[in-house]
Amino acid sequence: MAYHVFRSPSRYIQGVGAIDALGKEAAVYGKKAFLLTDDFVWGLLQEKVERALEGFPYHYEAFTGEASLEAMVRLADEVADATTDVIIGLGGGKIIDVAKGIAAACELPVVIVPTTVSTDAPTSAISVLYTQEGLFDHYRFYAKNPDLVLVDTQIVIQAPIRFFASGMADALATCAEALATKASGENALAGGLPTIAGTAIAKACEETLFRDGLSAFADVQKGLVTPAVEAIVEANTLLSGLGFENGGLAAAHAIHNGFTAIKGEVHRLTHGEIVGFCLLVQLVLEERPHADFQKYSQFLEAIGMPTTLDGMHLTGATREELVKVGKLAVSQSNTMKNLNKNITAEQVADAILAVDGLVGKE
Repeated sequence: MAYHVFRSPSRYIQGVGAIDALGKEAAVYGKKAFLLTDDFVWGLLQEKVERALEGFPYHYEAFTGEASLEAMVRLADEVADATTDVIIGLGGGKIIDVAKGIAAACELPVVIVPTTVSTDAPTSAISVLYTQEGLFDHYRFYAKNPDLVLVDTQIVIQAPIRFFASGMADALATCAEALATKASGENALAGGLPTIAGTAIAKACEETLFRDGLSAFADVQKGLVTPAVEAIVEANTLLSGLGFENGGLAAAHAIHNGFTAIKGEVHRLTHGEIVGFCLLVQLVLEERPHADFQKYSQFLEAIGMPTTLDGMHLTGATREELVKVGKLAVSQSNTMKNLNKNITAEQVADAILAVDGLVGKE
């Protein structure tokens, strides 16, 4: 029997200066923290974090490399050696995914403190794992979501504007993929059929992006935290995170993962930059009206996201290479079936090429 399933973090805190509450909030879950971050983030935030964790002991661990199973196994051993009882993941997507993985392996609570809003990883009970060479490997699912997600708006807007925009591009795919999953009758990543709540959150995510996205983009470029900026930070993180996990992923993320099958400059792009382009590919595969395609592509262009093969550094890509992308995108480990289980690798390659022609006609 198929069940409807919804899951989420236990607690979500967002606002200017939220980092100041880190020690008090983490103390709910343990007595000593294993703080996973990287030297770059630590260089920027050490003073703030040390002040926030004053009186709360922690072990600092610098992370480098891919979010891989090998990294998680190694770090789980470090956690045991450090005798810590709560994990804090401070940083971007890879650190967040690894922090969730080691917390699950050690059966410890995890607090996620994102330093950008470029992906919707913080709230989910999922990590995207890669091989040590950077090739997409698989999704890893956990028994529970993070215990706390703490987002300091003032910190996340300090990241380059490209990351803020990338988060919007990633979030823009949430509703389209959730609606495709619902229509296909497939399960969401939460482990069951989408709930009304999950689909409604995905729709709210898209509505917020189209309502506040361009204003927020302009405000962040001036270093301002306005109501529009707070709304987009929430859309990129909470709404997109709950929306994708409980609504479902489909073609956009499957094709994003497919791009790891080829080498080249495309890998200089962020997760969201690639997902935004792949959303346009999904719209082609869905045979959406051209007006729909224009609405999404023009929004992506307005926030500086790539919408052409040139922008994706794929001008010289051969059709054979794009079929390789398609083969990985339609593989069993991916989510293409949530759009249509009969889509072929060749159709994916053609849709990628079609996007370029459609954007050129606008």
